[in-house]
Amino acid sequence: MGAAIEVVDLAKSYGELRAVDAVSFEVAEGEFFGILGPNGAGKTTTLEMIEGLRQPDAGTIRLLGEPPWPRNPALLPRIGVQLQSSAFFERLTAREQIHTLASLYGVKAATADDWLERVGLVDKADTRVEQLSGGQAQRLSIACALVHEPEVVFLDEPTAALDPQARRNLWELLSGLNDSGRTVVLTTHYMDEAEVLCDRVAIVDHGRILQLDSPASLVRGLDAATRITVAPGQLSTQEALAISGVDDVTEGSTGLVLRTRQPAVVLSALAEQQHLAGVQVQTGTLEDVFLSLTGREYRA
Repeated sequence: MGAAIEVVDLAKSYGELRAVDAVSFEVAEGEFFGILGPNGAGKTTTLEMIEGLRQPDAGTIRLLGEPPWPRNPALLPRIGVQLQSSAFFERLTAREQIHTLASLYGVKAATADDWLERVGLVDKADTRVEQLSGGQAQRLSIACALVHEPEVVFLDEPTAALDPQARRNLWELLSGLNDSGRTVVLTTHYMDEAEVLCDRVAIVDHGRILQLDSPASLVRGLDAATRITVAPGQLSTQEALAISGVDDVTEGSTGLVLRTRQPAVVLSALAEQQHLAGVQVQTGTLEDVFLSLTGREYRA
């Protein structure tokens, strides 16, 4: 497969702030690619330059083999963009909104109605967009970005403001898009979302890519300790520390948490002592990788 997106030494500054700093990566055709990072890391700015919405200060971008800037009309029917902040035509219903977008691309009204159903908005079809909840507006924005069946889809925080059930339903929809051969580029704050959906992820901070690989490879490379949670009352902290292979023990809300890099040894010891009832085992996650690279401090 060829590259759907090629980015080389991309840079963008706002005054003294270096929002994007010498970023380079490729996204293969049909790949589900994630861009992860804290607030202000440069994710949205990078996406907007690839989409042709913002002019880079330096570097080159090829989107489906063509430069997106200056604004390239030939690319518009081939890409779908869901922005972080939804903007709709005023005083239109959800159905009128997506029908209007569909007509701009020569897409039939029936196809637009099908997309309303796919994002669960049939019962809100006659509701004006300003009366939709935040989550409903987000789903309508995604449907509008996909109604013309684009080759490459850009989704900027697509599941923000969605409840857990709506998020899971949207994951299924996005997985289906990718399975059909479309290239999807996603920014998200949800590490579980990236682990489930993305073939590869780039973790960015301060405008630079810190790591780029598959979620599984990033987790393996971290060599994070396994966390084994033992139900309350099973054993004391001193007894847990005495088990071979246990590095440290903390008391959590659901019991004692044993950290180890030898989970098989520890679980075998717990089995011998008949302390396996209610045991929970958690290996390293993409969130562990993210926090190890970007830090744990809160960023507004």
